[in-house]
Amino acid sequence: MAKQLREVYGSVLAELGEANPDIVVLDADLSGSTKSKLFADRHPDRFFNMGIAESNMVSTAAGLAAVGKIPFVNTFTVFLTTLGLIAARGQVCYGNLNVKFGGAYCGMSDALDGASHHALEDISAMRALPNMRVIVPSDETSTRWATQWAVDHDGPVYLRLSRDTYPDLYPAGVKFEMGKGAIVRDGTDVTVIACGLLVHKAMEAAEELAKDGVSVRVVDMYSIKPLDAELIERCARETGAVVTAEEHNIYGGLGSAVAEVLAHAGAGVPTEFVGTRDTFTESGKYSELLAKYGIDAAGVKAAVEKVLKRK
Repeated sequence: MAKQLREVYGSVLAELGEANPDIVVLDADLSGSTKSKLFADRHPDRFFNMGIAESNMVSTAAGLAAVGKIPFVNTFTVFLTTLGLIAARGQVCYGNLNVKFGGAYCGMSDALDGASHHALEDISAMRALPNMRVIVPSDETSTRWATQWAVDHDGPVYLRLSRDTYPDLYPAGVKFEMGKGAIVRDGTDVTVIACGLLVHKAMEAAEELAKDGVSVRVVDMYSIKPLDAELIERCARETGAVVTAEEHNIYGGLGSAVAEVLAHAGAGVPTEFVGTRDTFTESGKYSELLAKYGIDAAGVKAAVEKVLKRK
């Protein structure tokens, strides 16, 4: 059954808090939206509402981590990865401290609040930080794994979480591995490497393209940093063309990370990128925004058709 990733994250965090008394949670006065309230309701003595002071929140988390706690900091993605960035860089990552970042409302999922609340640069900011790990889950099962992995890993972790409801993609109990991606649909003509919501849009596009005889391989690249270079190189070699798809600026995000791998490997295959193109967005219904900026199944389909002409 489809669920909101933020709801899954909050529920899992509350569950993990039962078994691990070192987990503490901080929020910037948005716990109802980020769903960290689910942790607060069950563990009020380990929950801290820091107010609208994101940099202070991350700095406080750094101090908590320094004395052995496992702090999760939560707010809207755009504020966590901008206003919280100076403390994330200068304290958390510089000290390789055990702080976890729960970025809710990624991409344009906070649709009607507009450009000031849309987060389309966060992957580029967070993956550039030394010691940071970056995970973009795509359904309930992968969100559960990502939250558990963040607790188990000793070091900074960024979880990119959406406000939206995502369909099920993986069965319960499937094994994930950090630093890897997963082929969720096989194909031979082109590979679409996607993350988050765009994995589902890529699957929709693949279904449509199959009607025209085009065989599309879809990869869920849930681990953005570290990245599964081996899988990327193999897909380029086996299908001969690559499309990346993300709810993010094409500069600095998943597309750039994949292009870096292909360039380093000398894999000169035609490549196209689905994402926003060096622009701020606007207020509107979520589905309409995705369509306007080409970040939907139609956008992925168009990119595949374009890259195949160059193959």
